[in-house]
Amino acid sequence: MEHSRRQFIKQTALTGAATYISTLGMSAKSYNRIMGANDRVNVGVVGFSDRHKDAHIPSFLASYKELNFDIIAVSDIWKYKREVGQAFLKQKLGHDITACVNNDELYNIKAVDAVFISTADFQHAYHTIEAVKAGRDTYSEKPLAETMEDARAVLKAVKGSNRIVQIGSQRRSGPNYWAANDFIKSGKFGPIVMVELTWNVNQPGRWRRPELVAMMKEEDTDWKRYLINRPYEPFNARHYLEFRLFWPYSSGIPGQWMSHQIDTVHWFSGLPHPRSVAVNGGIYLWKDGRKNADTLTAAFDYGPLDDMSSGFQVLFKSRQTNAADDVKEIYYSNGGMLNLDTNKITPTGGLTENYAKVMNMKANLLPEISISDLVPPTSTGASTGGDPLTMAHVRNWMECVRSRKQPNAPIEAGYNHAIAVIMTNAAYRTGQKVTFDENTQEVMAGGKVFKY
Repeated sequence: MEHSRRQFIKQTALTGAATYISTLGMSAKSYNRIMGANDRVNVGVVGFSDRHKDAHIPSFLASYKELNFDIIAVSDIWKYKREVGQAFLKQKLGHDITACVNNDELYNIKAVDAVFISTADFQHAYHTIEAVKAGRDTYSEKPLAETMEDARAVLKAVKGSNRIVQIGSQRRSGPNYWAANDFIKSGKFGPIVMVELTWNVNQPGRWRRPELVAMMKEEDTDWKRYLINRPYEPFNARHYLEFRLFWPYSSGIPGQWMSHQIDTVHWFSGLPHPRSVAVNGGIYLWKDGRKNADTLTAAFDYGPLDDMSSGFQVLFKSRQTNAADDVKEIYYSNGGMLNLDTNKITPTGGLTENYAKVMNMKANLLPEISISDLVPPTSTGASTGGDPLTMAHVRNWMECVRSRKQPNAPIEAGYNHAIAVIMTNAAYRTGQKVTFDENTQEVMAGGKVFKY
């Protein structure tokens, strides 16, 4: 992301323990009054991924001593990753870590209370179901699901349990996003009329793991367990390690990147999912055997809910072939725009007096506001490094495991972003305009239920 965006988030995100607790109206001492606060929460790791190593662990280490958490076990079906994860966690936490060959072994450890889940995209729903049925709380990475069958199953399992499940949509723990949400929900912004979302990189090696692919052997993993409910195929190390490039193991761009940004649309607007989407895209440059697009543009229609409410479009653009425009989220109303890249609200494009008077209307222009001015003041916590949004999000999950309150990104948020992801993938793969059937909770392409 651009420097200004990063700098703002670093300045306002809840990176320190004292900072984050203060925004909840709590102090560190108040944890002593929470039931079970003095009982250690033991965490297991389901899938020792780069995401877990580089994001979850720094975030966890920032708060685990204060909140009395620990990590005691790691489960990974690949021998190499299991051993690397065990050594890494032992070094970080200063004690032995139990290495489990699969999740059955992990859940046989009665001391495990909760788990981080960061496995392959198509496995998140299954592994979350598995965890809550075993009575464990979860921090489940996004995308929550890549098929509606999986999405409905995980929603039902979580709603039928008393488990705390945080979906890894970390924008929901960002103070600038909370301020933007509050401003829009207050009515001061006016009805949303358009949203433009951008996520561009120039990374031919993105999601490639050539060195690991070369060293992986089928006898060192459990290929059938990896596939779960996907059609059987002979062992393929690329499909295992570079899954984000290959459907039906991942939708690629929609599941990895769009799921973050479309989630904020649902959050800010209060609408659960699109009515329809049309998509164009393809593999235009990185022809390395992948099956998922390196360039994709999706046009969504949202609402209106009734004749009196407003609807809007969302345009999502992403390419892996040129990084210009980087990552952007811009919301438009009739009075101006809210830009989460510059973190400013401005009257840009708003209805001026000259055009308003033709319809006997008044000019409708938003004031110039810095979103940082809308963030409630907090105490200053110690800097802990790492990604501030993930720091705050993991912290929120840990607090909710303690308090049993719903986290910032509950299962419904994951279910709703999964609908948008699956609709986008369906539109890309069928070349048809895709809709969502509210009654059956199915994604429809050309009048038929979309199946991979």
